[in-house]
Amino acid sequence: MAPDKAMKQRVLLVTGLLGAGKTTALKVLEDLGWEAIDNFPVRLLERLIDTTGQTAGDLQVPTAIGFDSRTRGFDPQSVIALVKSLVDRDDVELTTLFLDCSSSELERRYNETRRRHPLAMGLPAASGIRAERELLEPLRRWADMLIDTSNLATNELQHVMRERFAPADGQDLTITVSSFGFARGMPPVADFVFDMRFLNNPHWVDDLRPLTGKDAPVGEYILKDPAYAEAFDRIRDLLLMLLPRYRAHGKAYVHIAFGCTGGRHRSVFTAEQIGAALRSSGFSPTLLHRNLGSRAADLLEGGQHP
Repeated sequence: MAPDKAMKQRVLLVTGLLGAGKTTALKVLEDLGWEAIDNFPVRLLERLIDTTGQTAGDLQVPTAIGFDSRTRGFDPQSVIALVKSLVDRDDVELTTLFLDCSSSELERRYNETRRRHPLAMGLPAASGIRAERELLEPLRRWADMLIDTSNLATNELQHVMRERFAPADGQDLTITVSSFGFARGMPPVADFVFDMRFLNNPHWVDDLRPLTGKDAPVGEYILKDPAYAEAFDRIRDLLLMLLPRYRAHGKAYVHIAFGCTGGRHRSVFTAEQIGAALRSSGFSPTLLHRNLGSRAADLLEGGQHP
């Protein structure tokens, strides 16, 4: 009789373009309790699975195996053939994750770190990236899961990995409430994004401009806006209705983001207020303010009123 799915050995193959975030992904998996092995010779994969799966206890520890174009003996077609044979086994639950990234962003990362692309052969990094993309295309098409990291900072990729691979059973809902400035781009991994630019902007009040949404005078100014109270109540009530349902359906992470132009006044204040409202309702949100450490908002807000 085939083993129960819960008793199958869970194996995740993590691969992708060099510089797309494989090391970060494996580190998150390790933090989540996975056995993470990087640069493992793929030809030895079946032997590794047979070895780690000899006892029932080992089956409870999922294994993440990282490899890329630098791995000895790497050949995408051979990897696909091996994965097909392992998928047919009734004692293994195997998934392939491919980390992709735009060529322009990869080139920027190589230039920023001054690293040489292993496949460039003395040519610019762009040449190595093109060669690697062509080499990996069959594996990219075959992969079960794909994460494009082109617009993801390291912490954002970490969030995506936790959201996809953190165990949901028996764990509470992890809530992040953040603020950001549209002038610096939207957060790519938020579940909810609320645009607070309809509120009067404290940036245009000389005494308030140097302050942030954490300062009382800014909060008092925003609270006087006729649109704030009703908008806040509706957002709060929506979240309080949906969050218990997410929890009931096993969702592990929810990210709620509030944006304004510079990310220093309206979004910060609203995020703080929503965080307080959620805490008073029994949740434990984490507050993050993406742009509070950025330069002053004068250049971001522009020369005209919103």
